[in-house]
Amino acid sequence: MPIALLDRRARCLVPLLLGALLSGCASLDYYAHLGRGQLELLAAREPVDALLADPATDADLSRRLALAQQARDFASAELALPDNRSYRLYADLRRPYVVWNVFATPELSLQPLTHCFPIAGCVAYRGFYQQGRARGAAALLQVEGMDTYAAGIEAYSTLGWFDDPILNTMLRWDDERLAAVIFHELAHQRLYVADDTAFNESFASFVEQQGLRQWRAARGLAPGDAHEERMRRQFTALILASRERLQKLYEGPLDDAQKRAGKAAEFERLRAEYQELRDGEWGGDRRYDAWMAQPLNNARLLPFGLYDQWVESFAALFRQAGGDWAEFYRRVAALGERPADERERTLARLADQN
Repeated sequence: MPIALLDRRARCLVPLLLGALLSGCASLDYYAHLGRGQLELLAAREPVDALLADPATDADLSRRLALAQQARDFASAELALPDNRSYRLYADLRRPYVVWNVFATPELSLQPLTHCFPIAGCVAYRGFYQQGRARGAAALLQVEGMDTYAAGIEAYSTLGWFDDPILNTMLRWDDERLAAVIFHELAHQRLYVADDTAFNESFASFVEQQGLRQWRAARGLAPGDAHEERMRRQFTALILASRERLQKLYEGPLDDAQKRAGKAAEFERLRAEYQELRDGEWGGDRRYDAWMAQPLNNARLLPFGLYDQWVESFAALFRQAGGDWAEFYRRVAALGERPADERERTLARLADQN
């Protein structure tokens, strides 16, 4: 579904409490808000084993938690992801999302507004534990002329600084999505490069996707729905092509008024191309209609550029590693140590191999 797609791309990875305690670039009120939110999450954790052993635990919750433990075991045993207490705990936050991320760009740019933390580095969004705070922050940025997008987030990683729990927010989706979230978040613990959101999220998205393919095969399940996967790829490609045209527009010689007109025309083109794809090749499948019906701006396109940009590059690197996870991680780590411009050129060359 479209919301699941967007949540997957907008998933928060900043170690929020550490950022709040160590960064000097946010207000004390923001520090306090993040600190309270992270501490409340940590206090809500319960061992999954205890919940599974308790006959009073809801039967459906027990089934989902048992499945999550199987995925957790698989992640370490088969995907070479960290073997620790993360996702061996459960926390019910009694709300639909753990945080809300606010993405923002200038009106005539796709360059994200970044927020920097000493440990996580600079990231392309700002997280809030309360939806009202996220909406308020987005509104203030809009007054400044920024394009904004506030997205509800189902999970985030503290990069191994805390034992991250399975959250009730992660149980909103089906069994495969639950396993996928665990793979994705553990990938962030396995490897993280400061100041490069696109690298980190594309890497974790590849681990999630490849991990899910192996998870299905190991459980004797049929491969993922090829038609659904094709639609997802085509929809993503549609958005990325629109981003590329907007990038050229914004970097071009036109004046601001002409760029605003071109921006509006591009979003109309995007809707028309989507409708043509939906009613033609997709046979009328409307699963992305709700997303397309929302107001479009630069910030709404931003997660696609961050979470999908280099997935195919990492797929090529995985093939070069012979499908060996340890070797793959070694190569990714070596790539992550290169200067940012060299890293990006290498990723671009890898993408061309697909």
